[in-house]
Amino acid sequence: MNSQRLLSILVSRTLTQRTPAPSIQSWSRLRATSVVQEKRFCSSVPKPQKQLVNVTFLLRDGKKQQVKAKVGDNLLDIIIENNVDIDGFGACEGTLACSTCHLIFKPEDFNKLPDKPTDEELDMLDLAFGLTETSRLGCQVIVTKDMDGLEITVPKGVSDARK
Repeated sequence: MNSQRLLSILVSRTLTQRTPAPSIQSWSRLRATSVVQEKRFCSSVPKPQKQLVNVTFLLRDGKKQQVKAKVGDNLLDIIIENNVDIDGFGACEGTLACSTCHLIFKPEDFNKLPDKPTDEELDMLDLAFGLTETSRLGCQVIVTKDMDGLEITVPKGVSDARK
C-alpha cells in the first residue's frame, strides 16, 4: 500500500470516527516510515505481473463497461483504476464506513465468491439502496481468476450510510 493511500485511509477514519487528528509530527513519522519500508523491499528483480480477468459492469444507465481486473485487487479499486464512471461510488475509500460501493451479483456468481460477507459488511449493506440477496460491497470482494467473465450490476441509486 503506498503512503498516499495509507494517509488517505487514516484521514478518512479520523473524520468518520470523529477522533482527534494526529499531530503533524505523527504524519511526518508515518510518511518517513512508509517511505523507508517501501525502499527496504525494493530489488532489481522485476515483480511478476498480476493475472488479469475480464469483468463487466452493468451501469445505472443500462450500458455495459468491460474492464481488465487484476487478480488480488478488490472491486472498488478495479472500478477506480479503470475510470468506471459511477457517481458517488466508494465515498469512504474502502474503509467499510459507507455503502456506496454496493454491487449486485447474479445468484450463480454470488455463490462462487470465495469469502462470505463479514458482520460489518452486512451492517453496511443493510443501509444500501436496492439491497438484494446477492448484494456485496465492492471494497470487500477480492477478484479471483474464477471471476473471469463475471457481469456485475451497479444499483440504480446510491445511499451513503455516513450521512
